[in-house]
Amino acid sequence: MEYTVQKLAQLAGVSSRTLRYYDEIGILKPARINSSGYRIYGQKEVDRLQQILFYRELGVNLETIKDIMTSPSYDGANALKEHREQLLEKRKQLDLLISNVEKTIASTEGRIDMSNKEKFEGFKKKMVEENEQKYGKEIREKYGEETVNKSNAKLLNMSEEDYKAVTQLEARLWETLAEAFKIGDPASETAQKAADLHKQWLTYYWAEYSKEAHAGLAQMYVDDERFTAYYDKEQPGTAEFLRDAIHIYTGQK
Repeated sequence: MEYTVQKLAQLAGVSSRTLRYYDEIGILKPARINSSGYRIYGQKEVDRLQQILFYRELGVNLETIKDIMTSPSYDGANALKEHREQLLEKRKQLDLLISNVEKTIASTEGRIDMSNKEKFEGFKKKMVEENEQKYGKEIREKYGEETVNKSNAKLLNMSEEDYKAVTQLEARLWETLAEAFKIGDPASETAQKAADLHKQWLTYYWAEYSKEAHAGLAQMYVDDERFTAYYDKEQPGTAEFLRDAIHIYTGQK
């Protein structure tokens, strides 16, 4: 069966503009252009669109999806199996959050007592799983299974007070880092304050702190494009600036 842009958009629940954009960036080309100049999509393109939407549902950006799906080693069947595993993990997380909401409702209505630790269980579990999905492989290779497992356990056992404190600390870190970046000197007092706040932030997640590990993580912010994109989202160059500030702070240049 063949579809025009409009028909395929209706079938997939996306806009015609989205399909035209996918064509422009080369992630989903039509099977052919008919004599009237319309894009025509076949079964192969329908299947490819489904894969793209699976990846989008999992939060993968289009550039990464294109790299994955145009790779010579790409296997559609294996990709579907991976999608299934990731969606099952996502369902587990949603089930946990739903359970958390239901307990909160029951607690509000006076039917059960809910501990403060339980109130944040779903959110912390989500944070651990998202970090594992994004950076787990690299972090475990760099720091080892035991270190990462201890860090995850520390996060999952974090108290309500600590959770609030680290959230506030992270906001202060971003504010200070932005101010330091404007000054432009990683050795400045403000930049070194940002590096110290970063250390304090890490101690909420790391079972043990060392200057060497701190400096190594800062280098990873520059070497790994995913970390770089996170820190550079507001101001390009922030990841490298933070790396330099931390290297000065730790004396690990």
